[in-house]
Amino acid sequence: MTTHEQWQLTLEAAELYEHCPARYILGPWAPLLVDAANLAPDERVLDVACGTGVVTRIAAKRVGPTGRVVGVDLNPGMIAVAQSLSAPAGARIEWLERSALDLRLEDASFDVVLCQQGLQFFPDKVVALREMHRVLNHGGRLALSVWNSTGLYNNAVGDALARLVGNEVAVRFNASRQVPTAEDLRSLATEAGFSAVDVRVSRIDVHLPRLDKFVLDHLAATPVASAIAAADPEARKKIGASVMEQLRRYADGDGVTYPEETHVLTANVL
Repeated sequence: MTTHEQWQLTLEAAELYEHCPARYILGPWAPLLVDAANLAPDERVLDVACGTGVVTRIAAKRVGPTGRVVGVDLNPGMIAVAQSLSAPAGARIEWLERSALDLRLEDASFDVVLCQQGLQFFPDKVVALREMHRVLNHGGRLALSVWNSTGLYNNAVGDALARLVGNEVAVRFNASRQVPTAEDLRSLATEAGFSAVDVRVSRIDVHLPRLDKFVLDHLAATPVASAIAAADPEARKKIGASVMEQLRRYADGDGVTYPEETHVLTANVL
């Protein structure tokens, strides 16, 4: 399975995704990405690879009822869940099932494009970035993020999966962390036609609830869910326990709070 294929989730998995990784792992980063874009009331915003819409809904609140926000995702399950969730009062959000490589939206029709943790899944990153550039008007802005390392939590889960289920499953789980370097991000954005490209590291502390349950819920919301479900029941029980043990120095009540980092790229269209 290639990196860009792995997030083709069923509707059930997409619902679990909203309640687990979207809420706890991606959710804390969403306001920071929107902040990086400096959204203003009335602006037109496109959220590429929107998933279940955690960034999209924040953007809609920022631009207000006179703004316009569109969320696009290749996965119909993600779009279905996004449509089922309440939007901010008065917000205008349109949800579209589209590929980042072929947005099928008008040229220069947006002021801002956002993309949280999606670039690493696109089979042709320059083509996707050129599409983002194409739909932005003159003076338009891009803000996107990708992880800058596997991270403490994913390392722990990957280690547990490799030992208890299989290395191939561990690699598939951590495919979202196989990302371009900061230098590669700058080169990709520049090649796609963007100007004033800036890449910086953003850091926050992420809190996860009790790991023996959270880890299994998280895995059920990923494309390795079937492999986990087919694993020996004793092995499944040990996965969460292993992650808890590896992260015990970050214990915080029943869960953990650990430091995480991501790269945030901002750029303009001249």
